[in-house]
Amino acid sequence: MVEAERLAVFKVFLVAVGVMVVLSILLAGTIAGPVRRLADGAESVRHRTRTRVEIPDFSSRRDEIGHLSGALRDMTDALYSRIEAIESFAADVAHELKNPLTSLRSAVETLPLAKTEESRARLLAVIQHDVKRLDRLISDISDASRLEAEMQRQESVPVDLVRLLTTVVTIANEVRRDDSVKVTLSFEGGNGPAAFTLPGHDSRLGQVIDNLIENARSFSPSGGTVRITCRRLRTAVEIIVDDDGPGIRPEAIEKVFERFYTDRPHQGFGQNSGLGLSISKQIVEAHGGRIRAENRVRVGSGEDPAPQVVGARFVVWLPAM
Repeated sequence: MVEAERLAVFKVFLVAVGVMVVLSILLAGTIAGPVRRLADGAESVRHRTRTRVEIPDFSSRRDEIGHLSGALRDMTDALYSRIEAIESFAADVAHELKNPLTSLRSAVETLPLAKTEESRARLLAVIQHDVKRLDRLISDISDASRLEAEMQRQESVPVDLVRLLTTVVTIANEVRRDDSVKVTLSFEGGNGPAAFTLPGHDSRLGQVIDNLIENARSFSPSGGTVRITCRRLRTAVEIIVDDDGPGIRPEAIEKVFERFYTDRPHQGFGQNSGLGLSISKQIVEAHGGRIRAENRVRVGSGEDPAPQVVGARFVVWLPAM
């Protein structure tokens, strides 16, 4: 009887060992193996920042391993996108700073060779212009470089667009300018100021509106009007900035938001850094919104039925609370 019991216990032990071995193999293949591959991929990303490394894709799995794989892949894509953005920004900055520096160096080297007071005055004017351009570029570059970091550190708070827009427009009208351009503000839709409340950063949103106003004023004719319309949609707030300027060239509509792009034939070269609209787009997208540019068109009549461009329009879409 003792021998029979011992044999039964031994059989149970063999069955338990077999089950443990099978489960170990299954767990190693379904959990330990994929986790090891994900760890190796993450380690490769840490050591190889110059070439893109793909994290193993287990997103088809509906368990924690699949969620972990998707999260690591998204994080890696965001990391590479950030690295590429930094490299592109550094290249653009170097290119933009090199132009005024080259002009400045040429003027400084030529100044001792100038023989007349008129030539010296022209060279000094070039030097002053390049120094001002460098100062403006460095200020705008500094603002653009720390923008995203500041917005990541700050917590979003409810922003009252009625008060914000009213303050920005009031300041814009009180600052005396030679162009005599007037800025108007109107609200459409919604029931009271609460309808125009959205989560975000009031100072940065004010910067967006101020940039759009300054851009519109720079293209508006003397005595013209910049019209700002704020509309409450179903789940968003739309801000429209219209001017009476010459409009935007069709091939430049998509380029106006590019970094350092500027198209101002009516202004002298180097008077604008080309970062205002790029910074505005960056702020709007950080708030989960969109911004676009278009031309205001009026249908012709009489002898000239062709549509005519009567100004530019910038539309900002922001999700509301």
